[in-house]
Amino acid sequence: MTELLTGLLTDYTLRTVALGTALIGAVAGALGTFAVLRRQSLVGDAISHAALPGVALAFLITLSKHPLVLLIGAALAGWLGTLAVMAITRTTRIKQDTALGIVLSVFFGIGLVILRVVQDLPTAGKAGLDRFLFGSAASMLRADVLTAALLGAVALALLLVFWKEFKLLSFDAEYMAAQGWPVRLLDVLLTSLIVLAIVIGLQAVGVVLMSALLVAPAAAARQWSNQLGIVALLAALCGALSGVSGALISSSAAGLSTGPTIVLVACGLVLLSLLLAPARGLLWDHLRHLAQHREVRAAAVLGGLLRLAESHGDPSAPHSVAALDAVGLHAAQNTMPLLEKRGLAERSGDLWRLTPAGHAEARRAQGRGGADG
Repeated sequence: MTELLTGLLTDYTLRTVALGTALIGAVAGALGTFAVLRRQSLVGDAISHAALPGVALAFLITLSKHPLVLLIGAALAGWLGTLAVMAITRTTRIKQDTALGIVLSVFFGIGLVILRVVQDLPTAGKAGLDRFLFGSAASMLRADVLTAALLGAVALALLLVFWKEFKLLSFDAEYMAAQGWPVRLLDVLLTSLIVLAIVIGLQAVGVVLMSALLVAPAAAARQWSNQLGIVALLAALCGALSGVSGALISSSAAGLSTGPTIVLVACGLVLLSLLLAPARGLLWDHLRHLAQHREVRAAAVLGGLLRLAESHGDPSAPHSVAALDAVGLHAAQNTMPLLEKRGLAERSGDLWRLTPAGHAEARRAQGRGGADG
């Protein structure tokens, strides 16, 4: 770890790649939050695949591999693909998931055909376009980082400007429409920003895996908060962390691709969030379930001790664990130490009796049970 951090500070190439992937991850995470909340996670997959013919056509028309030229082509193609999905779902009976599959496959097929045409051209400088399929973050240059930073800043600035509108669009689009808001225009604008977030990451992560970088940080962040602003911020941090960590890990082993490593780190953050998030995490949910089960058993044992004491006519009469087992309270052996620790029961040799506080708590539990009944 020390060597990796030292390399990050001293190695220009590693620092460039880490900075570029961090920017890409942050923008994708922030905008991916809205895709996840609107249940449009597959839109990212369709957009990233639809962007491929734009990259190939941009090179075919300009014969330039300047990152801004290729990203403009990718953005236009991805945007057209998104509009095609919207048009199909609004004008036909085809549902969105089917429309996404159609657009994804058709545009991706067109992109592969155009890439093949480009490869057969006698033009110099055509090599490297296929890196947009699987990504090649290690080949990022300073110009690529600057382009990603510029486009990412534009996307985040527009996100902040239209924050309230996008928030309302994500949670209550019908109310917006009833109030006269231009819902369709805002929908197109938000989707266009998601397109922009995807295309700036194509070079680093690739067409195949970019949708994962859009969705995974947002899915991880969603487990930690119910507030949209906090979720978007956490998603941006998770995306940036995935980018930097993926770049560092891939640099430590020969032949380890950066793009897939970034996605694996992001998926690892999702798994950790699913397990450890306080409100939604599976681990804490299991612990809460155990605590609730323990409280139910404690209340049952308290009620059993109270019934036994009342049957003897002596509130302070002690009873054995076997007596509690006889009335169906088989968890008494494990529960009595807990009640003793809380001051609700006390030991008398091998026997147990309720304390005054235990009597009061048992009667309160009895009253609650009667009210519930």
